[in-house]
Amino acid sequence: MKRILLLVFLPLYSIAIAQNSDLYKIDTIKNELHKANIGKITFMNGNIPLDQYQPSDILKSYELKYRSDLNIRVFMQNSVANYLHQLAPDLSPEKLLKSGNLQFSFYVDNKLIYTENIHHGCNFGSGGNKNTSTTFRVPLTSTKGEDWWAMNMFDRFKENGGKKALTDGKHLFKIEIRPYIKLDENTPVKTGNLIAEGQVQLIIKTPKLTAKQIEVQPIQANSDWEISNFPFDKKKIELLNAAIANYNLKEITSIVVIREGKLMLEEYFNNADRNTLHDTRSAGKSFTSTLIGLAIQDGFIKDENQTLNKFYDLKQFDNYEVKKDSIKLKDLLTMSSAFDGSDIRGDSPGNEENMYPSENWVKFALNLPMDKAKTNGGQWDYFTAGVVLLGDILDKSIPEGLEKYATERLFKPLNINQYQWQYTPQKVVNTAGSLQMTSLEYAKYAQLYKNNGVWNGKQILSPEWIHKTFTRQIQIPERENQFYGYLFWNKTIAYEGKKYEYFYCAGNGGNQFIIFKELPLVIIITSKAYNKAYGHPQADTIIGDYILPAVLK
Repeated sequence: MKRILLLVFLPLYSIAIAQNSDLYKIDTIKNELHKANIGKITFMNGNIPLDQYQPSDILKSYELKYRSDLNIRVFMQNSVANYLHQLAPDLSPEKLLKSGNLQFSFYVDNKLIYTENIHHGCNFGSGGNKNTSTTFRVPLTSTKGEDWWAMNMFDRFKENGGKKALTDGKHLFKIEIRPYIKLDENTPVKTGNLIAEGQVQLIIKTPKLTAKQIEVQPIQANSDWEISNFPFDKKKIELLNAAIANYNLKEITSIVVIREGKLMLEEYFNNADRNTLHDTRSAGKSFTSTLIGLAIQDGFIKDENQTLNKFYDLKQFDNYEVKKDSIKLKDLLTMSSAFDGSDIRGDSPGNEENMYPSENWVKFALNLPMDKAKTNGGQWDYFTAGVVLLGDILDKSIPEGLEKYATERLFKPLNINQYQWQYTPQKVVNTAGSLQMTSLEYAKYAQLYKNNGVWNGKQILSPEWIHKTFTRQIQIPERENQFYGYLFWNKTIAYEGKKYEYFYCAGNGGNQFIIFKELPLVIIITSKAYNKAYGHPQADTIIGDYILPAVLK
């Protein structure tokens, strides 16, 4: 009899041990819909709060349009941290959440298309406590201006086979979620058991395009440009317009082409027009280079080889060392200073995301330590805070301040009237980016460089400065044949067996102002594909697959 009792109670004892092995006590599951859907991923149209979510809201089918609000709500038995603990019970809670997260697998018509181990830093918004929560919501697509890791993941799914699999018609779309752990680069990923899955029927319909969407847009009067009569292949531009209209090229807002100093193409998309002020993000950094060149030209700054200690008493800031004294303006112009600052590395103390919440961006930059692995001028590393320093130096060095100087010395001579600055917390114009202008105004700026600094017969910017700016000052690591000048990028594009070099301003979202070195072309592309992996590759596609074939036919 005792043996029988032991056999009866042993499984219950094992369950208790398993439950007690959790790191955290999870939130009590009270919601009836949650109880009924544990282990499931449900699909919903938009963000429906859990306390309002009804069984009737769970989608069985959904027409996936370019602009849509397909969300998922995940119902789990346990929390993410506890699932990870089951995978690696020897890891501390801190190490655990830095070594793993959830793995998403995407299927179309029961075929695995794409798997992604989301970064350990990804959180889950509403219901997003990884230690105690057992449910969370994320958007896969959104029209509400949301900017989530999940939307970027869904874009990567589409770019890695999803778009090809989701042809016109009906498709079974399924997601599976598992926990994963990866201790370091040398150890393989360890994946746990399935913790949630769900499916929905997606309906795909390619939008029908109108003739107006496809046709080359006529250039309206009063552009402030002479209109080009140079012939080009209109069919190529119609194909380009079709690709933008059917969202094969996404979030493009304008394309302007200047040929031999004359306006050849002016097109607007996605509710933009000639008067739209575009936020081209870091493309505005290049204006800082221009203003440094003008300030040297006018004698407010000696030259770009001046060092930081000529402008600041660096001993008054944190982490002082002699190495900081020797940082040149040139090092900041070429993104090659030895500051421990990198926008590429999320864990860098000088990452721009750490700067923006601070009360004083200049102080933030000057307080940074130096990177022992770097030498000034020796290694390229994208560093926004360094461009903020350049803006502050300009503002301090010019008697009437930077904003008025930019207006008088650059914008007025080019007849640039439609623009809008952003400002630092100290109310200095933000030289790190987001200088908003119309597309035609950006084209004037780019054409000034193509004209070797001349506008309407007057030398605005010295040819010497443009030559230095358009010199391959430093190579960009891990990018073959790509270089950096003075806050301008440099690359070469191949077309029909020939190579064409160009310098360009670039900003988040696929914004580019392109100045070809040998071809008589300036191209402005504005886009709102912010933080999307396809942003800049789209710009390359527009140039290489459409504009060059249209012009060099």
